[in-house]
Order: sequence, then structure tokens, then C-alpha cells
Amino acid sequence: MAQNQPTLPPLPQVAAQGHQARHLLGVPSDVVVDEIEVLAMSRFVGTRWDVVPADLPGADVPVGRMANPGEPGVLRLSRHSAVSGPYAPSGKGGKDVEAGLPSGTAMVFDVVCPRERWDDATRFGGDRDGIGRAFPAALPNREEERVVAWLVQTARRLGGSVRLDVAGTWDDADGGRRPAGPGVVLTPDPDRAVDLTVYSDIWLDPQAAHRVLQATHPRVRLATEGRPYQGPPAGIADRPLYPGEPLDPEVRKAIHERADDVDIEALQAPMVLDAYGLTTDLGLDGSVTVEVTGDETLPLLVRELPWAAAGAVCYHVRWDPPDVYEANQEFPQAAHVVARRRAADLVGKMAVAIHAAVGGEIADEADFLLAPEDL
Repeated sequence: MAQNQPTLPPLPQVAAQGHQARHLLGVPSDVVVDEIEVLAMSRFVGTRWDVVPADLPGADVPVGRMANPGEPGVLRLSRHSAVSGPYAPSGKGGKDVEAGLPSGTAMVFDVVCPRERWDDATRFGGDRDGIGRAFPAALPNREEERVVAWLVQTARRLGGSVRLDVAGTWDDADGGRRPAGPGVVLTPDPDRAVDLTVYSDIWLDPQAAHRVLQATHPRVRLATEGRPYQGPPAGIADRPLYPGEPLDPEVRKAIHERADDVDIEALQAPMVLDAYGLTTDLGLDGSVTVEVTGDETLPLLVRELPWAAAGAVCYHVRWDPPDVYEANQEFPQAAHVVARRRAADLVGKMAVAIHAAVGGEIADEADFLLAPEDL
């Protein structure tokens, strides 16, 4: 049990109204409140403290008032969604409630957002995070979908758990409220998030990137090989453009000649390389691909940096698993887990090697920033 747990207020019994959903985020004792703040800033533009917790004197976002003794903080994600806490994971009886989260939970955050669901339970693909299991009737939509995704990704990053859909649901049939359900507890596997991206203002030429990555794996190769252009097929100028095409043969020939001129002009122009890739074949473990390109759509915390004001060079390091079906299961087979662990080690080494060469920032697949030493 965390030393600061006895000083935390108990979790309130009621926190959401009929049109709202209530979710809980539990984190272990090595997590501090400002980590929740930073992860919220990484996803929601309007993040601000309405009520600043007493143990968070230096908030990095706009703040309202300081919390009174024993009062939890209120971190607003958007106009309609907010995170309250931290609370103690265990109540003291009476109107207090148990968080219902796994042992090892030291702090609980109460999250309220609009209740927005699809009309039915139709879904596609796998359920690797268990969100479909938590919402069997209909998946979250719009604002609630964004909040739930952030909660699961935050729990994965911090080694915590989430208890989803704790509040009761609104029953349109009789206009009443269903009683509050127990909520489904998800403990996301931190090892599931494999892919990383390095954002930088430095562009590595393909050969330079190849040399940088060869130190991490000997089978890294450039995926830029192609075949020389051999020109259009013989006699194509005499063929109809499509079946039944009514063009005069001379007009058709002129169209093809003009197309040839455009192709020749493009081939003679200087080559502009704006993207390339490198691949590493891992045999039974799949492969790791590094895609290098420029992008103007960046994570929130990256786009605020001076060097990223006009975009950045993105080095996407991704694992391509040997079995896509297993990759999208909440509880994959042991063989997939072993392959993922080995691939994740290489992905981390490659991201660190690229970062050492070009600097910048490293982000995980949830756009949360990472320090190189954490890899």
C-alpha cells in the first residue's frame, strides 16, 4: 500500500448524471499526479486544471483554484469530460465505494464523460484491448470513444487498470435509469505497445539510415530497389484506349505520344526522394519496418516545439507480426507473445539508434512521448 494512500479522499458513490458515463483509472504507487496531466496534454487540446491537487504546486497547464484540504483535483479534458482525483482505492464504509480495481492500485481517478454509443453491437476486426468485451451492447462513439481509448492507453503506459462503464445506463424505453453496473476491469498489457516513432528536424539519406540501423541488426536492408522503366509496351499507340473507343487512329496516336512526352520529361527531371523504407526480416518473428517520411500531423506535445512548427521528419519503426489474427486478440497465444517480445526489443534499439543520430522526440503508438533511456 502506498504511503500517501491514507491521506487520499474516498471515492464518491455518485459522480455521473443520466446522460454521462463514469469510468475509473487505477494506477500503482510509483505514479505521480503530474504524469496523468502530461498524458492528458498529449491527447486533449483543452486540458486544464479546474481544481489543482494540493500536492501538484507546479502544473504545466492553465489552472483554476487550488484544492482545499481533503479535496480532490479536477483535470478537465474537454468541455464535457473531466478527471477527478486522486482518490483512495478503498472506501471507509457508509456512502463510500470500493474502486473494484486489482490489488496494487494506490490511486484512483474518477472520469466522467458524455455517454455516447453506437446504435448496435456491430464491430469489425479483433478486440486486442478488450474494449469490445467491456461494452458488449454497443461500443463508445465520439467523445466517449476518445476518452475510453485514452484511458486504456494511459493504463498501459503507467502499468495500471481501468474499470469501464461503472455508472448506470439510460433506458429510453421507460425513461428510467438502470441500476449501476459493476463495470468491466481491463488491465492492458504494457508489452502490447510495440511500435515507436522518432520525430526530428533532421533527414537521414537512405544510405546513412542504413548504416545507423545495421548496428542494431545485420539483416537490415533498404527497401528502395525497383526496376528500370522500359517504356510503353510495343504497339500500344495502335490499340483502343478501351473497348469500343471511337477515336480516330491519328488522334489516338497523338494522345499516346503526348503521354510519352510527359513520361520522358518526368524521368529526366531530378529525382526528389520524399520517403523511403528499410526492412528487417526476422523469420518466424515477422519483420520490422522503418518508414521515413515527412508529416505535418504531429503529436500535440511535438507540434508545440519550435523546430516542428512546419512539420517534422518521421521515422516510424513498426513490427509486422507473422500472424495478424493473433496480434489483434486480447489474449494471444504464447508463440505470438514470445515473437512480440523479441521484436519489441529490436524496435526499441532501432528507435534509440535513430534518435542518437537525429535527436528529436520518441513517441509510442499512443503518441505519448518516451525518453531514450526508458527503452
